[in-house]
Amino acid sequence: MLVIVGPTAVGKTALCVDLAKHLQTDIISADSRQFYRELAIGTAKPSLEEQSGVKHHFIDSHSVEDYFSPGDFEREATALLENLFQKHDVVIATGGSGLYIKALTEGLDEMPEADLDLRDSLNNRLKKEGLWALFTELKSLDPEYAAKVDAKNPQRVIRALEVCLSTGKPYSEFRLAQKPARPFQVIKICLERPREELYTRIDLRMDQMLAAGLMEEAKAFEDKQHLYALKTLGYKEIYGFLRGEYDEAEMIRLLKRNNRHYAKKQMTWFRNQDAYTYLHPSTAFVEILKRLEA
Repeated sequence: MLVIVGPTAVGKTALCVDLAKHLQTDIISADSRQFYRELAIGTAKPSLEEQSGVKHHFIDSHSVEDYFSPGDFEREATALLENLFQKHDVVIATGGSGLYIKALTEGLDEMPEADLDLRDSLNNRLKKEGLWALFTELKSLDPEYAAKVDAKNPQRVIRALEVCLSTGKPYSEFRLAQKPARPFQVIKICLERPREELYTRIDLRMDQMLAAGLMEEAKAFEDKQHLYALKTLGYKEIYGFLRGEYDEAEMIRLLKRNNRHYAKKQMTWFRNQDAYTYLHPSTAFVEILKRLEA
């Protein structure tokens, strides 16, 4: 499996389509927002024209009403790979969502199913009591994990607390299971660009999204903004504007700034994971083919 990751707007889509055509294979999208069929502009989903006739899996595969976790993705994608490897020597997986890539290449710990009612309750507590109150409770229930988790990351704190409260066991106990071996070789490539070059591309992409109708897309789902799929970059900034929290100029500034910050976080994640080969998109095609032929 050829894994091609990288920050938002780095150029993953074009490269993967070119490689898939050359290798005559399929692409698995491991982008946690491109699963949702209702959302197109704000998720930077490749259009049918950009997909250029290459079969893409896990694009438009789920509804925003669905809860589709990394564990769900792992189960469905590994089952799909069994079929794809009967037809192809190489399959491409790509995306910027590090946890979904990890689920596909390494597997995740076996976690209890999400308790969505409890999660809603914890999210309500987050709004009323603040993150520190939830983290303090997590620390009392699972001091081992609390010592490791990013205490400023509400999603991770809430998920761990949800497991503690719903099972009566520390979240850390579920992180000790042996992960399954993958029956395929993985080649990991991370695309990168100089920071200013990448940031220019991010700003341009946001201008293009707004011109393409991002505001209208967000408005169409304004009544669903409480859903996980819409609490993400490109939508939450617009909903803040629609609530009158700031003007349009500030909305655009936040859209660009937050996407630049997200790109930085993505690169930090990948650098902290397994060894990737880092390539500039302009040279990646040739270098990847060399690696496949080695």
